[in-house]
Amino acid sequence: MSDMSASRKPDFGILLLLADQEFVRELRASLAAQGFDEQGRSDGFVLRSVGANPMTISALAERLEISKQGAGQIVDDMESRGYVERHPDPTDGRARLIHLSERGQAALAAARKFHQTYERHLRKEHGDAAIDAVRAVLTSMAGEPQTTDPHFRALMF
Repeated sequence: MSDMSASRKPDFGILLLLADQEFVRELRASLAAQGFDEQGRSDGFVLRSVGANPMTISALAERLEISKQGAGQIVDDMESRGYVERHPDPTDGRARLIHLSERGQAALAAARKFHQTYERHLRKEHGDAAIDAVRAVLTSMAGEPQTTDPHFRALMF
């Protein structure tokens, strides 16, 4: 058997996928421990989007790049679990805006805290220079249009 198999590096894309899966697993475990144990796949994105700016289902559908019906189903589900509420739009009597409920605000705060704690742990383990380099690579991979798009900028902070 050749030494080639021992010197091969894991596929970069697979490592990214595995790292993302582990991050999400740890995030979900942390949220579950705080009473937010029924998180759906889109919840984090919706919580950050609506938390940054209450919006209509149509606007949410556009941001999620799905149909209005699909966005409506997500909102219905999140509303039934107590994460979002619908309120009349003060500028358009026909429209209803999706807002975070108190539970939604608490879940978003818990998720943000997890993100910060996770990065602090990585910085302690690998050093600031390494994490800054990873950040730079991920930012480059995401592309400037993604990182400067107002829809996504609201999610980053």
